[in-house]
Amino acid sequence: MAALIQPFAETRPDEVVLSDEFGKTTWGDFNTRVNQLIHSLRGLGLKTHDTIAVLSGNRREYFEAYAACAHAGWLIVPINWHSVAAEVAYVVKDSGTKALLVDQRFSDLGQASIQHEGCPALDACLMFGGQAPGFQEYDTFISNQEVTEPEDQSAGGPMFYTSGTTGKPKGVKSGLSQTGATTATMKMIGEGLSGMLSMPAAGRTLLVGPIYHSAQWAFSFLPLIAGSSVVIRHKFDAAETLALIDEHKITNIHLVPTQFIRMLRLDDDIKSTFSGKSIDIIWHGAAPCPPDVKHSMIEWWGPVISEYYGSTEGSIVTTVDSEEWLSRPGTLGKPVPIMQVMVIKEDGEEAVAGESGSIYVKNIMGTDFEYHNDPDKTSKAHLEPGVFTFGDVGYLDEDGYLFMSDRKIDMIISGGVNIYPAEIEAVLINHPKVVDAAVFGIPNDEFGEEVKGAVELVDGAEIDGALAEELIAHCKENLASFKAPKSIDFVDAMPRHPTGKLLKRLLRDQYWENTGRTI
Repeated sequence: MAALIQPFAETRPDEVVLSDEFGKTTWGDFNTRVNQLIHSLRGLGLKTHDTIAVLSGNRREYFEAYAACAHAGWLIVPINWHSVAAEVAYVVKDSGTKALLVDQRFSDLGQASIQHEGCPALDACLMFGGQAPGFQEYDTFISNQEVTEPEDQSAGGPMFYTSGTTGKPKGVKSGLSQTGATTATMKMIGEGLSGMLSMPAAGRTLLVGPIYHSAQWAFSFLPLIAGSSVVIRHKFDAAETLALIDEHKITNIHLVPTQFIRMLRLDDDIKSTFSGKSIDIIWHGAAPCPPDVKHSMIEWWGPVISEYYGSTEGSIVTTVDSEEWLSRPGTLGKPVPIMQVMVIKEDGEEAVAGESGSIYVKNIMGTDFEYHNDPDKTSKAHLEPGVFTFGDVGYLDEDGYLFMSDRKIDMIISGGVNIYPAEIEAVLINHPKVVDAAVFGIPNDEFGEEVKGAVELVDGAEIDGALAEELIAHCKENLASFKAPKSIDFVDAMPRHPTGKLLKRLLRDQYWENTGRTI
């Protein structure tokens, strides 16, 4: 018997658990379709510990794939649909994917990806909501399978890919990525997170961020396996989000600061119609939130706004509710019960209260992570086994509240999305007119940061606006468009140390002067 879905299918079979722009799924139908997907993929030879990948927007079938893996002991790799074919093919190959599930809205990308020279042969290529050359229609694929509860069920989980400073994305194998454990393990995780984060067990979750992101998965799929229904939208629309919260009596939602800003900027006549009485808790994270934005949200929605600090690698580390934050503006809160936080100075000594240093965390349950196929990167992120850093710099105050002051690693966070400059710099340097390049984040009122490129050109290259657009287009041809610089600076010579190290702050700092922040 499935520990995760069947109890709800038996007690609430006709209750809607998933709804999106295309329709609704009840608990009974959800259980049936997940069983059929497991039987179908097992029929092709997939076994416990194997990997499937999903290239899709937010839709009900995505949750079926997550749930199937959680019962069949498979690893699931969510792929960013902003990627280009070469990036998709790399992730498919690096992860050892055997089955690829693609949203028909990204049919062209899916076809280009499986045809790319870097993509290995796959056991199955399935398409949600349609058909395309090289793909089987998903509903047809699962429809002829039996609906009985599959035997030999075991837990499986996600391996999210995050870009790295070496320029290639790396899969993060965390405690959530285990395969082969009992399904009770995943049930415990789902119920434990929902309880720790004050999300009601039989609540109603709204998903308006990309579920290929670890936070959006954690704040939607994990509440689901604890009994919550989920209202799904592929893209965020500020006015629609307010309407959906009231219409569906949403109890919990994960948002990022950019979404706060867009809702605050709505016309007063739209905002005045919003009630929000059903909301129990709003969680935000993934990027620093400007204090004035957070103050405005708390004033508008009340003390239901809570913040967390964490990452794909380490899950949730600290949390802070509205009252605590108002008394200590800017804090990321205190560690959750299972996490320890320590601040390590440059000399390797642990910092005292108020002293800044690299933030390291430890899960007291013994959970750790590794970067798939990259032991060197794994080692560099660890102070010792079980003690790791996300590359952030900060301090703890006298009462143990965490504050972040900088990021040690070379990373940009734009609209809650991590962007690593190294891979963008590699693309810029490959342009025939560029001899050296630097990419960094500059302030953006809506997204927190935006991508800025600086380039040194080959002798004789003519500098003009057309060249800047050419370089940006070159990036978009080779990378997901959100990684491309929004603008380009031309420099006579890139500032480098005699050792060759790029002194990127000499380029970056001028944009952050008088902003009152450094990230």
